[in-house]
Amino acid sequence: MSKFSFLKNRNSILVIVAIVAVVITGGLIYANSNPGFSLFGKSDNQIGSDVVKYINDNQLAQTPATLVKVSEASGLVKVTIKIGTSQFDSYATKDGKLLFPQAFDMTPRKTATTAGSTTTTPTATAASVTKVDKPVLEAYVVSSCPYGLQMQRALAEAVKNAPALASNIIVRYIGSVTNGQINSMHDSDASGKAVSNGPEAKENLRQICIRDEQPTKYWNYVACYMKKASGTLPNGMPLGDSTGCLASTGVDTAKLNACVSTPSRGIADAQKDFDLGTKYNVSGSPTLILDGAVISESDFGGRSADAVRSIVCTASKTQPGLCSTKLNTAEASVSFNASYATSGAAASSANTNCAPAAQ
Repeated sequence: MSKFSFLKNRNSILVIVAIVAVVITGGLIYANSNPGFSLFGKSDNQIGSDVVKYINDNQLAQTPATLVKVSEASGLVKVTIKIGTSQFDSYATKDGKLLFPQAFDMTPRKTATTAGSTTTTPTATAASVTKVDKPVLEAYVVSSCPYGLQMQRALAEAVKNAPALASNIIVRYIGSVTNGQINSMHDSDASGKAVSNGPEAKENLRQICIRDEQPTKYWNYVACYMKKASGTLPNGMPLGDSTGCLASTGVDTAKLNACVSTPSRGIADAQKDFDLGTKYNVSGSPTLILDGAVISESDFGGRSADAVRSIVCTASKTQPGLCSTKLNTAEASVSFNASYATSGAAASSANTNCAPAAQ
C-alpha cells in the first residue's frame, strides 16, 4: 500500500469517526431536551405505555390504569399512572424489561432534633423485636390514603376477631396544626395549593375525637367509613360516608361536635399525634411504630389481620391466648371497598404508602 493510499484511508476513517461522533452528540443533545426519545431502544414514553398495558392485561388493578406522565429517576423510567381517582408511581428499567410496582427510598432517615439533642428512629424486624409485657403497635395514617385505609382495614379485622388486641393497637394521624387549624397531606384547592382544615383534615380530627372520647365506637366507625366512597377531594381523592357511619354506629354526635370544636380537646389530641409523628420521623401513610421502633408489616405477612396479630405476639413476653389462633391471612383491600380482601390488586400494593407531594 502506498503512503498516499494509507493516508487516504486513514483520513476517510477519521471523517467517518467524526460524522458518527456528531450524530451521537446530536442524538444525546436531542434526547436530553426530549425525555421521551431514546437513541438505542424504546423511548421512555413507549415504556410508560407498556407498563400501563402490562398492569391492565394482568389485572393488577381493580380499575383500569391510565398513563399520566413519564420521567426519569435514579437511572430508571418513572411511570406515573392513575387508577380510579388516585395516582401512583411505578418504575421500569430503561430496556423496558423489568417493572418495579414500587420503590423504597434508601436515603438515610432524617433525624429529629429536640431540646438540642439529635435522635434517629430505630427500626425493628421480626428477628430483632424487643419483647415487653404489653406491646403497643401504632399505625400512622391519613383518612383518605388508599394504603392507610388498607392498614386500618387489617387492624379493624384483627380487633373484630380478637377483641383483646384493641388494647395493644392505636391508630394515629399524620398532619400539623397552623393557626388553630389542621393540615393534612391530601387537602388542596382546585389549583393544587395546600389548604388548612380541608375535608381530609376534618375527617382525621373526627376519627381522633371518636378514638379518644368514644373508644368503644372507634373500630365500628372506621370499619364502616372505609366501605364506600361518597365524595371526593378537589384532587380526586375519595372520601367516605361519614354522616351515614356516625348514625349507623351510634356515635354520640353532640359529644363529637363538642370535641371537634373545642381546641383543648380535639386539636390538642391531634397535636399529640402530630408531635409523635415528628418524633418518629413519620411521613408516609401507613407507617407502623412498635414500642418506639419502625417496623414493616411485610416481615409478618403483609397488610393482613393475622400479620397484626403476629406483630403483637412476637413482641409479647408472655403469649396471650389470642396468639394460638390464626386470623385472616389475606391482604386487606386497598382504598374504599365493601370487602375485607380483594384478590390480585390488594396483594400487589403491600408496603406502598401515601407521602406528601414534593414541594
